[in-house]
Amino acid sequence: MKLERLISMIYKLLNHEVLSASKLAEEFQVSQRTIYRDIDVICAAGIPVVSYQGTKGGYGILDGYKMDKSLLRSYDVTSLITVLNSLSSVFEDEQAQGTIERLQTIGTEQQTSGLAVDFETRRMDPDALSLLRTAITERNIVRFDYINVKNERTTRDMEPVKLHFKYSNWYIYGYCRERQDYREFRLSRMMNLLLTQDTFHSQHEVPIEAGCSNRSDQVEEVLIRVGPEALAEALDQFHQVDKEFHTDESMTMRIPVYEPLEARWLWSILLSFGSGVTSVRTCFHHE
Repeated sequence: MKLERLISMIYKLLNHEVLSASKLAEEFQVSQRTIYRDIDVICAAGIPVVSYQGTKGGYGILDGYKMDKSLLRSYDVTSLITVLNSLSSVFEDEQAQGTIERLQTIGTEQQTSGLAVDFETRRMDPDALSLLRTAITERNIVRFDYINVKNERTTRDMEPVKLHFKYSNWYIYGYCRERQDYREFRLSRMMNLLLTQDTFHSQHEVPIEAGCSNRSDQVEEVLIRVGPEALAEALDQFHQVDKEFHTDESMTMRIPVYEPLEARWLWSILLSFGSGVTSVRTCFHHE
């Protein structure tokens, strides 16, 4: 659309000193004549575009013209750009790239990010995230085979609601038609993922924390004692929980969990510790 092209062109001119008409035409897949007309429209809107002559000539924004930077500090902008870059690389998201272009206009070139984000995807089908995101947007039912924590294989049809990244893994939350209830699935255990042509019309609510409840009456504290050989792995998984170190170099962690007996994610993590877990017990957690 012309309006989207004009807006994108403004941000590109703000992010570069000079861009030639041929470069802009190639970028937006239009003719140079169209670019000339677009520049006239941008100028008429009050954006001070300047024409530069010569072999390295083209169009640029008048020096001193700035976007309003009052809403975000440069540190905030740089951090947002870092996160969006990570997401756009995972999802190949053109809209995220457009947002990055806009954010770059209010950042400072000298500011470097001390932040790096790695949304790990090597444990799953590389196309799974994009396919599931499309299913959520287009409201398509997805079908897949799933291996649960009991190593049982089932085939599920799901109305997907939300993708989220936690505990170093990607999860999909949605309505499982086989169980007729909401379920959460770990992407690394999904196989033969298929985006069907069937759509759903149910209005699903997106929970604040997918798969969890904020009801304190069913939260219990799980006390886990791990031996010295499992300390590093336990800290990687549960760094922010209450911890107590003992003279024998073991550690006890107190983890508040909603319905711990049903918290398959927790038991999966504990099983990965092997013999490093020496004891597990629960007690009622009062809020």
